[in-house]
Amino acid sequence: MIRRADAKAHASENLRGIWAAALTPFRPGDGAVDEVGFACNLRHWTRDLGIDGVFVCGKQGEFFSMSLAERKRAFEIAVDACAPHGQTIMSCSDQNMDVVIDLAKHAEAVGADYIVVHAPVLHFVHDRDNILYEYYRYISEQVNIGIALWSHPDSGYLMSPELCARIADLPNIVAIKYSVPREMYTRLTHLAGDKLIVSTASEEEWLDNIIELNWQVYLCSSPPYLLQTVDDRRMRDYTDAAFAGDHARARAISATLDPLRAALKRTRPGDKPQAAQKYWQDMLGQTGGAVRRPMLELTEAERGAIAAAFATHAPGRKQAAE
Repeated sequence: MIRRADAKAHASENLRGIWAAALTPFRPGDGAVDEVGFACNLRHWTRDLGIDGVFVCGKQGEFFSMSLAERKRAFEIAVDACAPHGQTIMSCSDQNMDVVIDLAKHAEAVGADYIVVHAPVLHFVHDRDNILYEYYRYISEQVNIGIALWSHPDSGYLMSPELCARIADLPNIVAIKYSVPREMYTRLTHLAGDKLIVSTASEEEWLDNIIELNWQVYLCSSPPYLLQTVDDRRMRDYTDAAFAGDHARARAISATLDPLRAALKRTRPGDKPQAAQKYWQDMLGQTGGAVRRPMLELTEAERGAIAAAFATHAPGRKQAAE
């Protein structure tokens, strides 16, 4: 187990590359977690697609519809399935502090590499910086594992770069998934320096952030396994080229993904993001599965539009044509 005092150094060395936010596959019939399908996805991503780490039970993964026992079990499956090829970061986000701590301790006990904790909903408070600092300080003192912050408009506010940099003084606060405008995450990158690994979920901004901000990790969303196949790893390829300093080649590879990016975005209903991505997974031969309420399934018309886009733009088609 990494000591709390060593968490930043460990993350600096190891929290790198391409990380993906896992969708949780639920069985269409009884709605249970498809544990076999989930493990197969994780093994495929980390072994075949070159994905360095997996973000488990986040919002993409519908944690809000899962029981505490199911979330803990998902952590266990992920640790087992990813080793030794990929790392894990477990979302312990919840409004209830006891649940956050219970999940954090479980993640640490089963061998997760990191945890991530979403900033709590505090839209009803106008002066929240000290609340948030104490929130993360308390969590950080309960475990040794490295902790990533997560700030997103879903909380009803955004944590300022200055607040994030202050929280980053805590010894095992190692990273942040900062879902904010670019000027904010650029400012935090400069403010925090070596104290905090900054990233955001936009794959379209990832290449620029490697080149212009010297970022080391994409943390993270679903593109790493929706844009790639075992024979078409263009996200891995442009990332590696950028890390090697071959920026022209990286930009050329990334640009070839624009039609696929547009197809995914164009056919994703605004009220059914998980269902659309799971259907794309199914067509790629992964286990997408069903969604759980309150999320909605696709209509036949929506499935048809996605299938038509897949037929033209699916990863691997360009390479096959060549």
